[in-house]
Amino acid sequence: MLRNAFEPWHLILILAVLVLLFGSKKLPDMARGLGRSMRILKAEARAIKDDERTEAPTTAQAPRQESAARH
Repeated sequence: MLRNAFEPWHLILILAVLVLLFGSKKLPDMARGLGRSMRILKAEARAIKDDERTEAPTTAQAPRQESAARH
């Protein structure tokens, strides 16, 4: 049912409405700001994943080191 939700004429209509609402001068600034925020979000998500990957092995190794020290 939603396979062909956006056809080319839908996108043209959306673009025309955006130009009418915001004007052609503000659209590039808005797109630039959206691109920056998406890059920041992507970088933060990647940093969180990297932090989780580096923290998981250290917490898993800690009990092993304690058990080795006891023996």
